[in-house]
Amino acid sequence: MGTGSVGPTIAGALSALGHDVVIGTRDPQATLARTEPGATGGPPFGAWHAAHSGVSVATYADAAAAADIVINATNGAGSLEALAAAGAENLAGKVLMDVANPLDFSHGFPPSLNPVNTDSLAEQIQRAFPEARVVKTLNTMTASVMVDPASVAGGDHSVFVSGNDAAAKEVVGGLLAGFGHRDIIDLGDITTARGAEMVLPIWVRIWGVLGTPAFNFKIAR
Repeated sequence: MGTGSVGPTIAGALSALGHDVVIGTRDPQATLARTEPGATGGPPFGAWHAAHSGVSVATYADAAAAADIVINATNGAGSLEALAAAGAENLAGKVLMDVANPLDFSHGFPPSLNPVNTDSLAEQIQRAFPEARVVKTLNTMTASVMVDPASVAGGDHSVFVSGNDAAAKEVVGGLLAGFGHRDIIDLGDITTARGAEMVLPIWVRIWGVLGTPAFNFKIAR
């Protein structure tokens, strides 16, 4: 779910690994007709899709209904609305991998987080859709590193998972390993997503210093 920079990046990588992938969006025809460049300078969605014709495009509800695993790659500020459009009945019992961040640009750049400290977007999603099996992961790195960890330090860095369902975290761990992630750290239940989401303020500052988002964190131990 999501047609910004993250959704298509993950969709293309999963498709290349042999998964059947459907991108969910509010209006498939409008999405396919986009001619403006992507938010991070990538190609227009229509051009991207022409190069990834094996990836289907459907409404949020149709994509979620057909899915075994749902990935929330929507803008964090709109994630709850998008998931509601997908339909609670279409999310029930399914692994819901949440890679979004609750970025708040209301006071300009750099963004703050909302919620923060005592709550997280992942927890809000779990409360709103109690029958979904929410797992927070991959939100601490840019999209290209999510799907190609070897592009940074040969893959010698860390990725976190948070969630209440151990079996769901195993499923997500399998997807992460498929991308090439080797150091997968289980932080614990869904409340630990607060910490993962609060990585974003320092991530943004490091991006500013390095001049590139092509980096990640390594937990040395």
